[in-house]
Amino acid sequence: MGLIGTLTETLKASTESPNRGGGTEESTGAYWCHDCDERLLDLDVEGEGPPSCPECGDEMEFERSPGSTGCAC
Repeated sequence: MGLIGTLTETLKASTESPNRGGGTEESTGAYWCHDCDERLLDLDVEGEGPPSCPECGDEMEFERSPGSTGCAC
């Protein structure tokens, strides 16, 4: 990647846009277990509905709406 490409990717990553970088899949949020501070990206979860926390087994909570920007916390 040349200097221009590097600068372009850096500027894309520094915005508050949810479309950062050059990934092919787009995340809409993450699942959180607030008791254990565990986080699972929605793209890493299989099946329907919220997953169980890998630490405590409780149902995780989805955070971040599809149109939002910034941190899911």
